[in-house]
Amino acid sequence: MLGGGMPELRAENYPGMRNTPRMDFLVLFLFYLALVLLGSVMICICSKTHYLKGLVSGGAQIFSYIIPECLQRAMLGLLHYLFHTRNHTFIILHLILQGMVYTEYTWEIFGYCQELEFSLYYLFLPYLLLIINLFFFTLSCVTDPGTITKANELLFLQVYEFDEVMFPKNVRCSTCDLRKPARSKHCGVCNRCVHRFDHHCVWVNNCIGAWNARYFLIYLLTLTASAATMAVVSIVFLVRLVLLSDLYLETYVDDLGHFQVIDTVFLIQYLFLTFPRIVFLVGFVLLLSFLLGGYLCFALYLAATNQTTNEWYRGDRAWCQHCPHVARPPAAEPQVYRNIHSHGLWSNLREIFLPAAVHYKRKKK
Repeated sequence: MLGGGMPELRAENYPGMRNTPRMDFLVLFLFYLALVLLGSVMICICSKTHYLKGLVSGGAQIFSYIIPECLQRAMLGLLHYLFHTRNHTFIILHLILQGMVYTEYTWEIFGYCQELEFSLYYLFLPYLLLIINLFFFTLSCVTDPGTITKANELLFLQVYEFDEVMFPKNVRCSTCDLRKPARSKHCGVCNRCVHRFDHHCVWVNNCIGAWNARYFLIYLLTLTASAATMAVVSIVFLVRLVLLSDLYLETYVDDLGHFQVIDTVFLIQYLFLTFPRIVFLVGFVLLLSFLLGGYLCFALYLAATNQTTNEWYRGDRAWCQHCPHVARPPAAEPQVYRNIHSHGLWSNLREIFLPAAVHYKRKKK
């Protein structure tokens, strides 16, 4: 035993492993990881074109011939409830997943790392990030994103300049019956117009707008950092355990009866048999770190260039002929959307952490 309750990693402890050919779970996991990452990239690319809608509509037609109609109605009703109505499903799921990850970290990894005399500063860092993350997660959930009402309509109309392409003047929201300020959008899920609308996030059950974008950005940053930190601590623990047990010096018999030195693939598979929950946790938080890290980079890019997700998504298609409220001669050339709100990196970041509406209100005083 290594320490008090940690199993010793020796090949003789698992005689079946010595004569077993390589398992392929690691290859399957890496293949699954590559598919997820590739799918995420393709969705981001296709979302800027018409291909995604074509694929979705084509897939829906194929499944309509296979799935019974009653099941289709049930699935559509469930999808409508999850993604088109305000509900706490994803908040509960978020907290459950976070609780399960931290329970496993506390139950096994923290204790094993203490036995290996890890620095407590590193071990407690995920807990510190968790506290900060939950604080800004709560703020993202409960903070008003910048709801436009009759009382503040005139204030918001003066905050941003109208570009007459994506955001033309004198346009009214048909649902709220309010004049639409530049960079605003009506959220069909929340049923309200939101100032500097970014997107509706199901994980916080709230719109992300001018007044809570800063909280959401810090929430996303700390969530990514906590996943990455936990992955690093867990991987360092496994590596140190292998070095202390000299497992990398062991040999095994392959399916041809030859002795082979344990390589990285076999070693990871061996660790999976010894510490299945820890290795599964490492795989999960690594995948989460890649996905969250990619989205964090995208969010930071939008913040640095003073764009919203809504504006980025609509940017390539924001032509005047697509604006039903703008009258133009048939022969007129369409105008390409240009970002007129970016005023340099620090000014753009200041606008995130000091929303323009509040800043404008203070200047008027």
